[in-house]
Order: sequence, then structure tokens, then C-alpha cells
Amino acid sequence: MTTVNPSWSYALHLPHDPRAPGVARAHVRAVLATHGLTELTPTAELLAAEMLNNAQLYTDGAYGLGLQPFAPGGVRVAVWDTSSVIPPGFGVAGPPDGGTPPQWAEDGRGLCLVRACSHSWGAYASPGRGGKLLWVACS
Repeated sequence: MTTVNPSWSYALHLPHDPRAPGVARAHVRAVLATHGLTELTPTAELLAAEMLNNAQLYTDGAYGLGLQPFAPGGVRVAVWDTSSVIPPGFGVAGPPDGGTPPQWAEDGRGLCLVRACSHSWGAYASPGRGGKLLWVACS
């Protein structure tokens, strides 16, 4: 007997509301538990939180979260928002542009976290609906 592992993909549209990133993180936990990927939850939730919080802080419009399988046993986390500005170095593999921020800096560590915790990452402009999409994969 052949078993089929159906492909899955989830999208969550979020309002520009300070509570939205928390709702999205709960969504990440629920989806990964549903698909037996609970070992990825801490990493996927951290990566989603970084991108979601940036969407909340640096854009004025709605944003969204996408989840889909990545290779066997992995997940791709994507966040789209209404800003067309792609963070420096996000779409390029290799060392982050500008390196690590000074230790006293209050922000600027997100890209370092993304690169340290993900298998791969990328970004592209979303001309059809405006804005951009950032994605990371972890396994």
C-alpha cells in the first residue's frame, strides 16, 4: 500500500495591529504541531517573529505569514508586507552587509539571527500586490 504525504501550504493575512505578530506566532506553533514538525517550532517561531515584528514596526499596512514544507522535515516561513524596501543583504547569501551591529546598539541584529538560524533565505519584490516577500527555510 502506498501512502501519500499531501503537500500543504498556509497563509495568514494580518491587520496592522500590535497583537498580530503574537497571533501569527501561535499560528506557526499550531501548523508545525499539526504536521509533526514540533522540533522546528523554536527556530521557526523566532524567524517568523523577527520578520513579523519588522513588518509591524516599519510598514503602515497589512502584512501576512506563509508556511509551506521545505525539503523533507523542514519548513519555509515567509512574510509579505506593503514596503518595497528589502533589508540590505537579505536577498544575498554570504556575510551580512555591515556585519554585526555594535554591542550597545538597540536594534540591527535581525539579519544576523536570520542567517544564523535558517538553512537559506531570500527576498523579492511583489509587484502584483506591491511590497515585498521575505522568506527563510529551516530544517
